[in-house]
Amino acid sequence: MVKFKKSWLLLMVSALIVITACGKSGDTGKPDSAGSNAATASDAGFTNGKYDPPIEISTVIMFNTPKKYGKGDTRENNVHDRWMLEQFGIKHKDTWYPAGGDQYKQKLQLAIASGEKLPDFVYVPTDPVLTNQLIDSGQFVAIDQLFDKYANKAWKDHTVKNPELWYPFTRDGKKYNLPILEYTDNDDTLLWLREDWMEKLHLTTPKTIAELENVMDKFKNENPDGLSPKDVYPLAITLKSNTNTWLGGLDWLFGAYGTVQEQWNKDANGNLEYGSLNPGAKQALAKLQEWMNKGYIHPDSALWDENKTAEFWTKGNAGVLPGANWIPDWPAPDLLKNVKGSKYKAYPIPAGPDGLMGTKWQNSGVNSSFMINKDAKHPEAIFLYYNYLLDNLANPPSGSKFEHGFAQGYDWDVVDGKPTSNKDKIKDFSNDFTFLTGPARIPDLYMKSLVKLADGKTPETPYEKQLADFRKPENWYAAKVVMSQMDIRKQNYFTGAATPTMISKWNLLRQSEMETFNKIIYGKLPVTAFDEFASNWKVNGGDQITKEVNDWFKAVTKK
Repeated sequence: MVKFKKSWLLLMVSALIVITACGKSGDTGKPDSAGSNAATASDAGFTNGKYDPPIEISTVIMFNTPKKYGKGDTRENNVHDRWMLEQFGIKHKDTWYPAGGDQYKQKLQLAIASGEKLPDFVYVPTDPVLTNQLIDSGQFVAIDQLFDKYANKAWKDHTVKNPELWYPFTRDGKKYNLPILEYTDNDDTLLWLREDWMEKLHLTTPKTIAELENVMDKFKNENPDGLSPKDVYPLAITLKSNTNTWLGGLDWLFGAYGTVQEQWNKDANGNLEYGSLNPGAKQALAKLQEWMNKGYIHPDSALWDENKTAEFWTKGNAGVLPGANWIPDWPAPDLLKNVKGSKYKAYPIPAGPDGLMGTKWQNSGVNSSFMINKDAKHPEAIFLYYNYLLDNLANPPSGSKFEHGFAQGYDWDVVDGKPTSNKDKIKDFSNDFTFLTGPARIPDLYMKSLVKLADGKTPETPYEKQLADFRKPENWYAAKVVMSQMDIRKQNYFTGAATPTMISKWNLLRQSEMETFNKIIYGKLPVTAFDEFASNWKVNGGDQITKEVNDWFKAVTKK
C-alpha cells in the first residue's frame, strides 16, 4: 500500500489493519431504504456489552496479515481475537484475506458483479465509485436509524460538528456508511529540511519561494557534505500519479500561487473550481520547469511513488522533503542511519511572490467507512465494538487497563521498572493488531497533544504520556508548525460521490492532466501548453463536471 503504508506509520497504538464480517447477499438489486430489518435485530449483546453465548462473524481483512506474530500468536489465535472474544463475546470464522490497496477494491468489485455473498460489515476505503457500486448492489441498509440508536456521544458529536463527512455516503437523503474517525490535520504539509546543511551553510528560515530557491541552490552547488552538484537534487518529490499527495507532494508550491491542485476549491464568488485549472497552476508549473532545468528536481521523479521519494531523501541526496508532521517516525530514522551527522527539522510553508500561501487540508476527520449488510443478524455488533474503542482506547483514563497501551508485551511493557510504549525499548515490539475498525481516534486530540508537548508542558493523561514516549521531539515541533499555519489551508469542498460525468470522463481527464503537467515540468511542452490543456479539459467533460459538482455543493449546503 502506498497510502496505507502511510496510515500504518501514523498509528500510536496499532496498525491500520481492517477486518470486516461476511454475511449473505441481497436479491432485490436495489438499496434498502430504511434498514428496518437490521434495526429490529436482537441487540441483547449490545445492551449487556457482551454476547452470551458468543456470536460468530465471518471476516475479511483489508490488508495482509502481520508478517510476524509475537508471543506465539497466529492468524487464528492472536491477542486481539482473544480480547474480542473475552470482552464482547465475538469471534471469527471463515476469514478471507485479500491483498491490500487497489487489489482489495478490485476483488470487492468483482464480488459485487458476480453476486458473491458479501460480509455483514464491509470496510470501504475512500473511493466514491466503490461506494456507489456497493449502494447500487442492494445488499446494504441505510444506517440512519442504526446510527441514531447505537452510536455513542463522541461519534455523534463529531458528525454534528462536521456534517460534510456524510456527503460521500448519502443517497437520496439517506446515509449508507458508518464513518471511521481519523486524526485531523495529520496530513497537512510542511517542509522537512536537512538541518545540518542549514547550520553549516548558515542559512535562515526560507520565508518565500525565492528564499527557498536560494537554499536549494546552496544545497546543490555548495553542498556541505562535499557532494558533487550532479549528485544532489535538493527537492524530493513524486510526479508519478498524484502531486497533491501525502509525501513529496506539491500542494504547497501551487498554494504559493493561489490554488491547490487536484482538488475542488472555492473561487472568489463562492463557487467550486477544480484547482488544477486555476491560472495559478500555470505559474506553479513554470516554476517547476525552472527547477527541473536547474537540477533541483531529479529527472526520475515521474517514476517515483511516495516511498521511492522518501528513499531518495534518506540516502542523503536531497535536502527538502515535503511531508506531514510524522516524518520523524518514518522515513527520517533511515536518514540518520544512512548519513552520519545528519539532522532534520520541520519548516513552515513559504509564501509566493504575491504573499500567497496554501496547502491541502484534511478537515472532516474520516479515515474510511463501513457498510452493513441487510442480512446481518447482529448489525449492532459493529457499534458495540467501535463505541468501546472510542470510549476506552482513544483517550484512556488514568488507572484503566489501557492506560499504557493495548496489550502488555506487545505495544507496551514494563522496562527498568517503568511502563513504556517506546518501541526501541520493548523486545519484540508489535502493534500489528487486527482491530475491526482500525484504531480508535478522537480527531483533534493528536495535534493538540503534540503542541502541548512542543510548548514544554508536562504530559498528564495516559494518552499524552504515550505520545511523549512514542513520538519524537521533532514530531512535536512539526505539529506546532502545522497548527501555526492553519489559516493557509485550502479545503477540498467536493467530498461527495462521483458525479455522472465523473464516472465516464474523469479518468481520461486526470490522465490528460498528469501527462500535460509532466511534459511542461520536463520542458517537453512550453508553459503556454497549459492554456490548451485547460480549454480541452473544459470541452471534454470538465465544464459539465464543474456544473454537477456545484449543483451537488448547493444541494448539500442549502439550509
